[in-house]
Amino acid sequence: MAKKNMIQREKKRAELEKKYYLKRLAIKESLNASMTFADRMKLRQKLQEMPRNSAAVRGRNRCWLTGRSRGYYRDFGLSRHIFREMSHECLLPGVTKSSW
Repeated sequence: MAKKNMIQREKKRAELEKKYYLKRLAIKESLNASMTFADRMKLRQKLQEMPRNSAAVRGRNRCWLTGRSRGYYRDFGLSRHIFREMSHECLLPGVTKSSW
């Protein structure tokens, strides 16, 4: 189980990302449209003034059951440990253990 504060931090980042999504998108679109160097610098400054945790890049994928961030399977939203346990118990449809 991951630390409670790490899970809460990820939730906070997700909320900030939702809050500032449209604002960031508008600035990025105008940044791509602008041609002068001075305009680009002003727009970059606006982006830098926003909270860092509002950037989508800072989010981290976590297992929805344990909160573990490493060994994460995107298709299932689980960490490798939980994925293995659930697949052995036949709780994941379509997953079979392979042997050759």
